[in-house]
Formats: sequence, structure tokens, C-alpha cells
Amino acid sequence: MLLPSLRLVASCGCRHVVRGSQIQRTHLRQWIPRRGQTTSTLAVETGTVQTVAVSVPNAATNRIVGKWLVGCSGLVLGAVVLGGVTRLTESGLSMVDWHLVKEMKPPQSQAEWEAEFAKYQQFPEFKIMNHDMTLTEFKFIFYMEWGHRMWGRLVGLAYILPTVYFWKKGYFTRSMKGRVVGLCGFVFFQGLLGWYMVKSGLEEKPESHDIPRVSQYRLASHLGSALLLYCASLWTGLTLMLTPNKFVETQGLTKLRRFAKGTGGLVFATALSGAFVAGLDAGLVYNSFPKMGERWIPDDLLAFSPALKNVFENPTTVQFDHRILAISSLAAITGLYMYSRTLRLPRRAKIAIGCLTAMAYTQVALGVSTLLLYVPTPLAATHQSGSVALLTFAIWVLAELRKVAK
Repeated sequence: MLLPSLRLVASCGCRHVVRGSQIQRTHLRQWIPRRGQTTSTLAVETGTVQTVAVSVPNAATNRIVGKWLVGCSGLVLGAVVLGGVTRLTESGLSMVDWHLVKEMKPPQSQAEWEAEFAKYQQFPEFKIMNHDMTLTEFKFIFYMEWGHRMWGRLVGLAYILPTVYFWKKGYFTRSMKGRVVGLCGFVFFQGLLGWYMVKSGLEEKPESHDIPRVSQYRLASHLGSALLLYCASLWTGLTLMLTPNKFVETQGLTKLRRFAKGTGGLVFATALSGAFVAGLDAGLVYNSFPKMGERWIPDDLLAFSPALKNVFENPTTVQFDHRILAISSLAAITGLYMYSRTLRLPRRAKIAIGCLTAMAYTQVALGVSTLLLYVPTPLAATHQSGSVALLTFAIWVLAELRKVAK
């Protein structure tokens, strides 16, 4: 009699465990996030288990979106670096037309390459500079420009496709929707601006005896828009990824924030002035430092008339301005570092300011070396990459010091 009783108890116990696990699985399903669902509490009849529905967007989805935007900013950084190398190797005018889809496939056969080369031979760069260029040499500059354009298309896809996916999943707040639409539109604008820049170097200029080059104004606009896209993407991504620091608001901290913003603006202006240096080949006019030739202020600083024209079109003035901006940026960053040492800051903020300072001195050393060595391509490309790295650390500092609304 005892054995059947034990079996009955065991059977009831097993059924109770099975039912309990089924109820538990049912409860766990309630944790799955649903789009647009608000946080709520669901009580179970037993009164012992409660489940909470997760709202979207939330901290987890914000981190996902933040990582995506930081990744996109990395692709923009690659485009800037590749564009600089394309410029330094004088490859930017090798593709003389623009097609969104057709040009994605480069020439394949010998006949196609010869036809592409024949088109290039009709434009000023070949006639004036490269009249003895071979087909093999043309292939190199063509692939440089083709690679830059294809990278630009990759950047566009990296912004647009995830935007559609995250939008459908409900990962964006109302304000974030406006931001990502603006970023995607800016990518498209950047592509059009790039072709507008290239066209300026393909135009015949009978009144000019200078070597063919793109307009320094359009080059600066193209680089400036790329830097703005980079800064906006990186800033938005970092603010979504990084947990805000908790500060004790003081007058000193307020001054540090203002100081950091001004320093960041100065770093941006210095990087943008580099576009005018590149556009006018101004790095080749005075290859000495700290003086320009035998003088601190060269004689031909204001050689053009009206005087304002020198700021954007006189290679001597453009190089002089770039030097002044670079030294000013270094002084401002050094001052920012020294002032930050007088305040109690979170560890991440201290690291960011330290990285910014170290990169500033590295960048100045790269710039001076590039100048003294007559602008060798590898060193010049590293110097240009350094300018974006410096801007990156400046944005990181601002993200760490940001004041979060309560």
C-alpha cells in the first residue's frame, strides 16, 4: 500500500513541476520588447510573479544606434583620408564623368581602358602636365579616384540602409529621426559637392598658365562638409553610447566647458584651412620653420589686391594663416589641459583631455616635418589623418564634459 501512495505523490509532484515551468515560460515571454509599448506591470493570479514590458527606444537600443553612428563616422574618416591621398597623388581628375551606377564597374578589357584613357587625354591635366603618361600610369590614378568614389557609395549605404531598419524597429525618438534624416541628406549632398569640385579642374582656362587643379574654394567646401558630417555622426553616437558623467556644477566647470568648445572650434578651423593649403599647393612655397624664408612675416603676404583676396588665393598667406591657426590650437589645447588639472574631473574626462593634448603635439610635429621635407606623400597623408584624429579627441572631450538636462 505504501508503494502506490509514493507513486501517486511523485506523479502529482511531476505534474506540478511541469505546470510551473509552463507558467514560468509564459511569464518570460512577457519580457520581449514590443515596438512603441509603454512600461507596464502585469500581475499573475498567484500574486508571486510580475513581468514588465520593455519600452522601445530604450538604453539598449540607444547604444546600438550609437555604435552604428560611430561606425559611420569611421567610414567618413576613411573617405577623408582616401580623398587626401587621391589629392596628393594627383589622381582626382582621372575620371572625367560621373554616373551613380554605371561607373561602379571599372574598365575590363584593353579596348575599354583605351577608350577611358582617350577621354582623359581631352582635358587640361593631360595636355599640360601628363602628356607623356602611359596607359599603365593612367590605370593607377584611375583606380585611386575610382576607389575614393566607391568608398563614398559605401558610406551612403552605411547610413541609409540601417536608418530604414532602425526606423521600422522603432529605435528612433522623434528628435533622432530628424537627425538621421539630416545625416543621410548630407551624405547625398556631399557626393554632389565632390563632383562639383572635380568639374572645376576639368574646365579649360585659356587665360591661366597655371597647372590644372580644382578650385580651392570647392575643395574646402567638400572637405568642410565631410568634417561636419563626421563631427555630427561622432558626437551623436558618443552621446548615445557613453553614460553621462555626474558633475558637481561649479563656476570652474562652466569655464572649462566654454574653453573646450572654443578649442574645438579652433581645431576645426585649422583642419579646414588645410584644404586651402592643399588646393593651392601652399606647402611648397616656404619650406622652413619657424621662419618663412629669412623672415617671420614674408614680403609677399599681401601681394594680391584687394587685400582680402590674399586670405584665400595667395599661397604665402594661406600657409601663414595655417601656421598661425595650428600654433593657436596647440596653445589653446595646452591651456585647456593645464586648467583641467586644477579641477576634480571624472577619470574618462581626464583621459580624453590627455589624449587631445598628446595628439596636438604629435600633429604639430607631423606638420613641421611635412613642411621641411617638401611634402612627401606618405607624411602629408599622415598629417591630414592627424587633423581628423585631433578633431576626434576634441569631440570626445566635449562629449565627456557635456551637461545633461535634468
